[in-house]
Amino acid sequence: MSDAGGIQRIPMAKAINLGLRRSMERDNKVLLMGEDIGKLGGVFRVTDGLQKDFGTTRVVDTPLAESGIVGTAIGLALAGYRPVCEIQFDGFIFPAYDQITTQLAKLHYRSRGALELPVVIRVPFGGGIGAVEHHSESPEALFAHTAGLRVVSPANPADAFTMIQQAIASPDPVLFLEPKARYWDKAEVDVTAGDQALDLGGIGGLHTARVVRPGTDVTIAAYGPTVATAMAAAGVAEQEGHSVEVLDLRSISPIDFDTIADSVRRTGRLVVAHEAPVFFGAGAEIAARISERCFYSLEAPVLRVGGFHAPYPVANIEEDYLPNLDRVLHAVDAVLAH
Repeated sequence: MSDAGGIQRIPMAKAINLGLRRSMERDNKVLLMGEDIGKLGGVFRVTDGLQKDFGTTRVVDTPLAESGIVGTAIGLALAGYRPVCEIQFDGFIFPAYDQITTQLAKLHYRSRGALELPVVIRVPFGGGIGAVEHHSESPEALFAHTAGLRVVSPANPADAFTMIQQAIASPDPVLFLEPKARYWDKAEVDVTAGDQALDLGGIGGLHTARVVRPGTDVTIAAYGPTVATAMAAAGVAEQEGHSVEVLDLRSISPIDFDTIADSVRRTGRLVVAHEAPVFFGAGAEIAARISERCFYSLEAPVLRVGGFHAPYPVANIEEDYLPNLDRVLHAVDAVLAH
């Protein structure tokens, strides 16, 4: 459904599709690679229609070989292309881990800046869809720990549309984590936004956190699928008389610590929420940095809410594993009790 001015109310999957289309129209060196992304349009139909419109040489159905997909993309990038790889599910990325962490992430440094690797790796990630084993992982900390990679995750359709284009325009490799449980959440997107509005020349905009709900009592920082959970928690907390500020981090590497610190200096309290295990997760790095930077502003310890240090469970108990509304609210109550 469209308005004047190019505003469409569309789901995140469609927003990413349109962002890919815009990038392919803008630059004929952009090409897509992945399993079943062509005629089928991908498992989640994110690439639906793109092979029909751009052809089989720019939307390539690959064999089931993740290491080969990324290795080929590295070679294409060195030859001047801007490949966008799709890893069908998060748990399938590990066969490509060697290529990503030992080659893709390091070639720019190893060549003393002479080589650029503008490769985007799209990964549907996170839980909440009742999937089988290896289909609901949150591996972001493994890649954020690897220098040389940018790691980002949109939380809404408008950001998905813009951020995928910014990622493709980046001279550096980008791991683009798409919250699969949010693929069909709809929101308004300006699909006619021009290049200047998309800030394609300023990749720093890809890594800027955003205040999505202002508040005064406590900050919840989240990214990807957990932003919606944080917003729901803030709504319930408001009914209980508490003002909660919600930050959408948007980027896991680098992290916009300045925006987090500014928020914490206003509220004095911080809860970090993500689906990945809390143990050695992104929240641990945020908690440590903010404790250093905002020591005299904090009224309570920084608390983390996330998955448990255990393999992702079978579908019928995944709700007990994911950081749900009650667990986030419990952490909010705990920091407010100090």
